[in-house]
Amino acid sequence: MKKYLIFLLAWPLFAGLDNLDIDQAIAMLKNKNLELKISHFNEQMKAYETAAAKGNHYGKLDVSVSGMRSNDAGNVFGFKLQSREATFGDFGAQEFFENYNSGADPFTPPPQALNYPEARNHYQTKISYLLPLYTGGKLSEYGRITEAMHRMSQWDTQKLINEKIFQTKKAFYDISLVENYIVNLSKIIQNISRLEVIVKSMGEEGYTQEIDLLEVQARKAEAESMYNQAKLNKDLAYQFLSFLLNTEVSSIKKVNDMAPLPKVETAEVENHNIDIQKALLGLQISEMAVNVEKANYLPTVGAFGEYGSADDEMWNEFRDKDAYTVGIQLKWNIFNGGIDAANLEKAKVNHLKVQNEVSLAKSGIALKVKKLQTEILSRNADVKSYQKQLRFARKVYENYRSRYQEGIVSISDVLMKQSKELEVLLKLLTLKNERNTKIFELNSILNRGGNV
Repeated sequence: MKKYLIFLLAWPLFAGLDNLDIDQAIAMLKNKNLELKISHFNEQMKAYETAAAKGNHYGKLDVSVSGMRSNDAGNVFGFKLQSREATFGDFGAQEFFENYNSGADPFTPPPQALNYPEARNHYQTKISYLLPLYTGGKLSEYGRITEAMHRMSQWDTQKLINEKIFQTKKAFYDISLVENYIVNLSKIIQNISRLEVIVKSMGEEGYTQEIDLLEVQARKAEAESMYNQAKLNKDLAYQFLSFLLNTEVSSIKKVNDMAPLPKVETAEVENHNIDIQKALLGLQISEMAVNVEKANYLPTVGAFGEYGSADDEMWNEFRDKDAYTVGIQLKWNIFNGGIDAANLEKAKVNHLKVQNEVSLAKSGIALKVKKLQTEILSRNADVKSYQKQLRFARKVYENYRSRYQEGIVSISDVLMKQSKELEVLLKLLTLKNERNTKIFELNSILNRGGNV
């Protein structure tokens, strides 16, 4: 009993959101949708890539500390030179004079001290700084390209946001439509139930056959099956909405089953459509790429500086044995087999290609907008038509039910009219769903949220 009470107290913690409205859902979507979170992480990585590219302007400063031990003649002599401890004895001067004083040949015998020195420790601390002074604008262009790529990732995120808003709104309208469908199916099932009662009572009086009742019950079972399927579709729509929001949703505030038609202006489409903006940004990037290839024809100039100290003991007499090197280098490629020329022409051709892609994007989006507008207007006319047909079908069904009671028509005729009503209802809801989908798609193209 105690466990049961704890479960009841904890139940609100596990229950989903109730009475969620569409504005709340969109706000939750932007904060909780997992795909959007991943896209924002991609944006952050592009921002760090931009910072890394700009960092190349400031050069590179390294500190290195090394420790070695060697008895290699070249190394030992080099170690002593770096430590400023080399002596004439290291060249074999003492052995030279000993041979000279003894009357032996002082030049021919190899000096033992130079060729076979004792092993020596060597510790070196060095600070190095490399700075690019001029790269023909290549580093600047790389920085601008990475900035543009960061901007491109922001457009990608905005496009994903529009797509998820599209899906969220569609889920709300789908749920509202299916709930309306369920309500209408309930009324149809009630009508069939009333017809079943009528057929039973007329059968008791001998005015109908058993087959009439069976036919009505079969139609009722069919309608109940459709009712159950509609409820399952509603549950599925709620599951998808919960997935989008990364939060369990139990119920929503119903929306009008006819989404409002947006106003479209050509200039606004070109200024805000994400595909067009991405194409324009790609055009800028292609122009930067041309400048990068042009930089290969220019020289590069770099400066470097190095300061350090070395000894056979770590940091011993550092200032007394320190040394520095500074310099500047100019490098200019004169010939590389035409590779630079080929890459430059390739970049120019790509720039021309992207120019055409921008024009294609503008004309393609304009065509898509016109197509969607036409299809929406067509669906509007169809919806009005089927709304009238549905009202007519209901009246016809009621008329045939009355005529059946009078014995003028058969039960099959009545059920055929009822089937016609259900057919028109399904078609009407399908048309509304198609219309809403195209409106949400149009809103997504228009990017009503503005620029990123």
